[in-house]
Amino acid sequence: MNNKIYIIDVTNRDGVQTAHLGLAKLEKTMINLYLNNMGIFQSEAGFPVTRHEINYLNANMKLVEKKVLYPIRISGWLRAVVSDVEEAFKNVPKLKHVNLSISTSQQMIMGKFQGKMGFKEVVESMVKAVKAAKSLGAETVGVNAEDASRTKIENLIEFSLAAKEAGADRIRYCDTLGYDTPFTIYENVYKLAEAVKIPIELHCHNDLGMAVACSIAGAKGAIDAGVDAYINTTINGMGERAGNADLISCILAIKYGAGMEKYKLDENINLKMAWKIAHYASYAFKVPIPINQVGVGKNAFAHSSGIHIDGALKDRRNYELYDFEELGRGEPEIVETGRMIILGEYSGIKGLINVYGKLEIEFKDDEEARKILELARYANVHKQKPVTEDELIFIAKYPEEAALLMTMTP
Repeated sequence: MNNKIYIIDVTNRDGVQTAHLGLAKLEKTMINLYLNNMGIFQSEAGFPVTRHEINYLNANMKLVEKKVLYPIRISGWLRAVVSDVEEAFKNVPKLKHVNLSISTSQQMIMGKFQGKMGFKEVVESMVKAVKAAKSLGAETVGVNAEDASRTKIENLIEFSLAAKEAGADRIRYCDTLGYDTPFTIYENVYKLAEAVKIPIELHCHNDLGMAVACSIAGAKGAIDAGVDAYINTTINGMGERAGNADLISCILAIKYGAGMEKYKLDENINLKMAWKIAHYASYAFKVPIPINQVGVGKNAFAHSSGIHIDGALKDRRNYELYDFEELGRGEPEIVETGRMIILGEYSGIKGLINVYGKLEIEFKDDEEARKILELARYANVHKQKPVTEDELIFIAKYPEEAALLMTMTP
């Protein structure tokens, strides 16, 4: 099989839509940087028609131009409406990758649009939006069939064929309510991919606890039908309601799941970033990692039963399916128990020099130091929590982009 499975992470789009939670724009940018370091194919970075996202997205486009965010693709999410497409490229002119979304199921057409649109109008709106995006400079366009899992397969095929003819590069099969089982999604995606011959994205929610299983089954269906598969993930499974398919779980399932040996995962993925990215997202979202979370939970490699300890010590493969080192685990973490100098929103130049000195960053003069101090202060206000070492390094290296993404203009 020549087709591959790629990861499109949607933490910065679907994850931040989680009720009661959110991320500062600096935190979203750090997640894009970590995803890039992890070798993830694409990050759905946000909403180019939402005013408070514009500066952040433009700052990230500057980082793309500087190849700081490279080779990852930074994409935007839009409704499949021409006016939204036009507004998006006006707000973020350097945007090159987008996903256009519209509901396709009878439930959504009747219950959401309430007679304002039928299936025919849904297809027409999507086709116009795809053509508009391509004409305005989009290099890739993914088309999202919202509630695809509750859409009649013949309608889904008709919708997807129209998208392909209009110039779409992928179809996103959205299991919006987590309704699918691994059996139904495999069958639906196989039929869709075989009929349309276009790469398929799998976007699964976890309402029945099967988001990862359905993502893997859907990817298998796409590849068995002869097209590439793109799995949508979020870090730690953060997402609306019960969440989305967890990034690390999906990667591990593809690499180590029974029967997955012949399915190729994007070779750029570097799992050694797993521990770091999971714990950063946990800190940024203020949501602890469950003790039993796949790969990165405290108990993922912990043994206390006598039989298990004996077996693990004799040969780790007795009770461990994969190695903890592969996930970036095993190194001791240093916890400061003495004096701590923290850069806060009221810190001064002495504190700045002390903190950045430990990070081995020097400033050419007082003017540069005071500029970074001001940004570090703003970062604390912006985040409303202490700024991490990596965030401080980012601010010092890319002050213009940091200033832009933290700028809010109501």
